[in-house]
Amino acid sequence: MGKRKPEHIGIIPDGNRRWAEARGMKKQEGYAYGLAPGMRLLKLAKSRGIREITYYGFTMDNCKRPPEQYQAFRAACVEAVDMLTREGADLLVIGDSSSPCFPRELCRYTQRTPVHGGGILVNFLVNYGWKWDLSHIRQDGYPHSRDISRIDLVIRWGGMRRLSGFLPIQSVYADFYVADRLWPDYEDQDFLDALAWYQKQDVTLGG
Repeated sequence: MGKRKPEHIGIIPDGNRRWAEARGMKKQEGYAYGLAPGMRLLKLAKSRGIREITYYGFTMDNCKRPPEQYQAFRAACVEAVDMLTREGADLLVIGDSSSPCFPRELCRYTQRTPVHGGGILVNFLVNYGWKWDLSHIRQDGYPHSRDISRIDLVIRWGGMRRLSGFLPIQSVYADFYVADRLWPDYEDQDFLDALAWYQKQDVTLGG
């Protein structure tokens, strides 16, 4: 068995709407409660020497949700990036920036940008779609997400067992860990448990 540390971890922070409904709140109110967990996870990842983190913000398909939900998760992503700029990272926002669904405030980060002194590579998928990503291959042989490296470990909160279109090329050899806890209830132990689980996996990359 390999005893390895993942260099690049993908984060799928699911369960915000279910969390809100369980507390008698409107679905769209749950998104704001996912911001603080994201920052806690980033600080923990830094302390563990993780080189790269990719957060799933929202997809092009998510924009089909009711307007109040769309506006809420869009605003949450803008605030999340603002919070990230104060944490020290090399930040990249990936998604279809030509669409009106993409927040104009984030266009400045569509090229990798050192923020607050730089550091860990942080990718944030905003108005991302796997078909959009792969469509660029026809033009020059590379996806739109070419600056994002191969992912070692994907962690999904909320109990669902699916990738939901998350970076299909980079995830090709990723191990997949599911935390049943809803994302706003995130605990650092979830992340630590995922790292401990990964250490026990036989990472061969097909060899």
